[in-house]
Amino acid sequence: MKTFRADLHIHTVLSPCGDLEMSPINIIQKAKEKKLDIIGITDHNSTRNSLLTRRLAEKEGITVFCGAEVTTKEEVHCLAFFETDEAIEEFQQFLEKQLPPVKNDVNRFGEQIVLDEDENIIDEIPYLLISGLHAGIDKVEEMVHKLNGIFIPAHIDRAYYSIQSQLGFVPPNLKADAFEISRNAKPEELLKELMIKEDATFIKNSDAHYIEDVGRTYSEFYMEEPSFKEFRMALAGINERSVKIQ
Repeated sequence: MKTFRADLHIHTVLSPCGDLEMSPINIIQKAKEKKLDIIGITDHNSTRNSLLTRRLAEKEGITVFCGAEVTTKEEVHCLAFFETDEAIEEFQQFLEKQLPPVKNDVNRFGEQIVLDEDENIIDEIPYLLISGLHAGIDKVEEMVHKLNGIFIPAHIDRAYYSIQSQLGFVPPNLKADAFEISRNAKPEELLKELMIKEDATFIKNSDAHYIEDVGRTYSEFYMEEPSFKEFRMALAGINERSVKIQ
């Protein structure tokens, strides 16, 4: 068993609020500097830069878990990760169907750019990616698990775009694989406040939108290898796998 440093909440230039320095190549280089073993690419309501980042990161010995940060109908942010290209593509189609056709105001929100391996712009998404989907949190969770993915409500303690701010509690039937909390949050306080089961797993990530923030906050995964299978087992605490937050 080994310890792997993971920052699982990173935005690329595809997110309108992501800085233009947040190209896959720059993110990977910064991850190397910060000695991260695993990163998660989680753009707002889109997976379209994640597979490219994974391909580029493989050459540098860094594992990438592909997914998105979904904004539900209730405006709760949730992280979703998938193992296969097919699942990622199907979830992307789900996101596109559920995203309201609100035109992006580039001057107000920023550009939403899809890149290729040479950092050429191959597409720019016209619809605002930070909008809430037509799908509620229960439907999003159901879709993620239908595709054998991992579902993690994001920064649950924040005063905006979180379970705490939008709902005030964790729905009892919500099947979360873990909960992401902010850097200074205390899990023991949130268990009671949000009615979370005591055996829940918590993780911490940077939620990086700027290159200097990559790896600023991370979690340590104790597992055999940096694979999606082991990732799932560590979140569930199976066979001595575990997660430690800083």
